[in-house]
Amino acid sequence: MDLLELCIYQRTPFVTIFQANTEWFWPPDDLAARYRAALATAEKCYFVSHTNRRLSEKQIGCELLNAEVVWNPVNVAIDAAPAWPIMGPEGEYRLACVARLDPRAKGQDILLEALARPSWIARPWRLALYGEGPMRDSLERLVRRLGLADRVIFTAHLGVADIWASNHVLIMPSRLEGLPLAVVEAMLCGRPVIATDVAGHSEIIKDGVTGFLADAPTADSMAQALERFWARRTTAQMMGEAGSTRIRRLLPPDPVRVFMGKLREILKRIENVQY
Repeated sequence: MDLLELCIYQRTPFVTIFQANTEWFWPPDDLAARYRAALATAEKCYFVSHTNRRLSEKQIGCELLNAEVVWNPVNVAIDAAPAWPIMGPEGEYRLACVARLDPRAKGQDILLEALARPSWIARPWRLALYGEGPMRDSLERLVRRLGLADRVIFTAHLGVADIWASNHVLIMPSRLEGLPLAVVEAMLCGRPVIATDVAGHSEIIKDGVTGFLADAPTADSMAQALERFWARRTTAQMMGEAGSTRIRRLLPPDPVRVFMGKLREILKRIENVQY
């Protein structure tokens, strides 16, 4: 907020980009008033999901008439098409959670508690947690306490193509989000997604068609979504293909070029800069 108000004081044009939001963030009235005043003067208020835009407007108490939703750039080729991985021993499904190790936002504990339930013990699956973060030790301890040490591995974040060359399903048990790149990239690579219904997840995941949405970021809701997946696991590849088709209809081929074009138009308008 101080930086926004400094721009206003110095008459410096600016835009904002909202990468994530949560129901937990409700600014007190004095801060909400500052947000209303500052954001109204922005050239644009960019969001990465419609849900986060609506939530932010609710939290600060006004409609942002200068708001617009944009796409983040992805870290995989738009035409990526890694082959569907060979099934593991005894038909083992390989699940991946691609996110920094921070359960406050990414909710890995929710997923682990859901998978520790008796119904999953006899099923053939393995989970890889890709990423680093400030709570790796806590999550490793939780894995051991839940008796999942032989099913769950921690590994550094690999290249997108490498991850989806060996995994069948992305699971995103997030408590808060914007629109995670991991979901977009998994869909581009033809993998179904099981995710909590937060932020922009439902804007790109079609429940029961390209993946499954858990109603809330809780172990119970995630367990129900996982059960729905398991009941239809033999159609996982088909769901991934449907997701690949859907995300290519939604995502521009070059999100960077699109966003830079928007910024150039703003520069032309406010400074008459020629490009």
